Amino acid sequence: MDLGLQGKVALVTGGSKGIGLGIVRSLIAEGASVANVNRSEAEGRALEAEYVQQGLDCCFIQGDLTDTSACQNAVEKTLERYGRIDVVVNNAGVNDGVGLEDGPAAFLESLQRNLIHYYAMVHYSLEALRKSQGCIVNIGSKVCETGQGGTSGYAASKGGINGLTREWAVDLAPHGVRVNTVLPAETWTPLYEKCLAAMPDSAAAKAEIERLIPLGKRFTTIEELADMVVFLASPRSSHTTGQIIFVDGGYTHFDRKCTSLSDITEFGAAAD
Repeated sequence: MDLGLQGKVALVTGGSKGIGLGIVRSLIAEGASVANVNRSEAEGRALEAEYVQQGLDCCFIQGDLTDTSACQNAVEKTLERYGRIDVVVNNAGVNDGVGLEDGPAAFLESLQRNLIHYYAMVHYSLEALRKSQGCIVNIGSKVCETGQGGTSGYAASKGGINGLTREWAVDLAPHGVRVNTVLPAETWTPLYEKCLAAMPDSAAAKAEIERLIPLGKRFTTIEELADMVVFLASPRSSHTTGQIIFVDGGYTHFDRKCTSLSDITEFGAAAD
């Protein structure tokens, strides 16, 4: 299916690794040009060079997005190079484990890492998005729905992203700009693999998590998540806005009996 992204320009934050990298690759495969905003110079330049060698367009813009001036610079650099912005993908962030015991200063820093730059990127892109009647896709997390424990800053940020998605969808509908959010749960990323590798029995830990995922008893792949993001960014999703979409194999919302480690697999409604 042609998603109609040929010639479109996407600005992606945190696009050099993990889920962000998957999104960049999926966008470029559909013919879009991508500006990748990332803190790591080495990762960003390597990805840019990879696509330059193929004759494809992936422009790296270095920036630490906890500094809102870096967000403004990223938008300005993208417009200087391409003259337009059709898609903003807010992806950068980290589950930093800032909990209740860490105090207000640490909590504010967590919001800076995970929420404030979402607002800043859209704020600075606003005129361009209105002009192109473009779209915004935010990456959230199931943590805002389920809780996790010990990560107040991250959970609050992801909950805030959901709220902003609906708010922006209302604000921007008159301008033809769509806003949606994609929420992953257990997605197999290099970071997740690294975390499991640090456990005494990483294979057993992985298998235990997989058993909790109803659809296929496996992790969501980066590609599956990225493809949903790119579909929402495309004209094929032209009448979808204000939506919070879970790509999680049923992990977040299925009845607990479907995601438990018990053998209860057939338990329907009570008999009349």
